[in-house]
Amino acid sequence: MKALVQRVSGAAVSIAGREVGRIGRGLVVFVGVAAGDTEGDIDYLVPKMVNLRIFADEAGRFNLSALETGGELLLVSQFTLLADTRKGRRPSFTGAAAPEEAERLFDLFVEQARATGLAVATGRFGQYMQVDIHNDGPVTILLDSREKAGTQTRE
Repeated sequence: MKALVQRVSGAAVSIAGREVGRIGRGLVVFVGVAAGDTEGDIDYLVPKMVNLRIFADEAGRFNLSALETGGELLLVSQFTLLADTRKGRRPSFTGAAAPEEAERLFDLFVEQARATGLAVATGRFGQYMQVDIHNDGPVTILLDSREKAGTQTRE
């Protein structure tokens, strides 16, 4: 499972011109579910995401997390994070989980994020969305549950 985390001053997601989610200062997180991912991947990524020290303290240093600053979360499913671009010019998405399983795991990801106490907005799984992001910094970090300490990377 991959989570592309962007620190933002604000963000919104719309479907067919209708806003379905909006946050202020916090994190926009694009979540890609890979074939073979489990609840264990969520158990790793959600705490990692909300505890990343990427917000500035009084001295301007990255010392505070979304939990410490009361940041908001905008979570958006994005299977394209699983693109394999090693061959040719057209990305392959065969490494992405089947839609039914990806939706189930994305919903669990959202549930676990809400359990942290942070305000959470979402896009809509499987929908064509427009995401308006005001990246702050810019700060963008890719988290991959398969790269955690002691875990072999799977292909």
